[in-house]
Amino acid sequence: MSRRLAALAALVLASAPLAAQAQAPAQKPPAAKPGAKPSTPAAAPAPSTPAAQTPAYSANHLALAREVMLNSGIARSFDSIIPAFAERIRQGAVTRPELSKDLETVLTSLEPEMELQKQAMIDTAARIYAARLSEAELNEIATFFRSPAGKRYVETQPQVLDEMVQAMQNWTQDVSEYIMVRVRAEMAKKGHQLQ
Repeated sequence: MSRRLAALAALVLASAPLAAQAQAPAQKPPAAKPGAKPSTPAAAPAPSTPAAQTPAYSANHLALAREVMLNSGIARSFDSIIPAFAERIRQGAVTRPELSKDLETVLTSLEPEMELQKQAMIDTAARIYAARLSEAELNEIATFFRSPAGKRYVETQPQVLDEMVQAMQNWTQDVSEYIMVRVRAEMAKKGHQLQ
């Protein structure tokens, strides 16, 4: 798994407990004391489902957005997340070896459901693309990704990004040292010594 995918998976895994808390059922308020005045109920929060907040797009607009998202290689980022969740569950049960056979059976049986979850994220990503890019723009981008050059771009993307991450780490270290040397030299000209 490339560094960028590992970082994305770690981010998603780290946010899982927060998502679980957010989806937990709300606790019932305490019962009112006899003789107490009823309190005014708080206004219900606005729905936050994507369907409630997403404008309508033409079927072709969404199809192009989905094609661009898939052909650009971005969907590969989603491929590693669900297996990472499954591995985390296996690791959580490592002290209970008697569960391993049944756990593997359950995880295998859930694969179709998990694929549906991944497809839901792909649909969400397509809607995000549709919100940011016009149908005409998406058509041009899709044409590029269908071309030999576009396919080659996507094919080389994981290696390029891995090398860029390494190059950025090296560059960050070099620039940090360079700037400190330059700042010390310029401050020394002004009569200040920095450590």
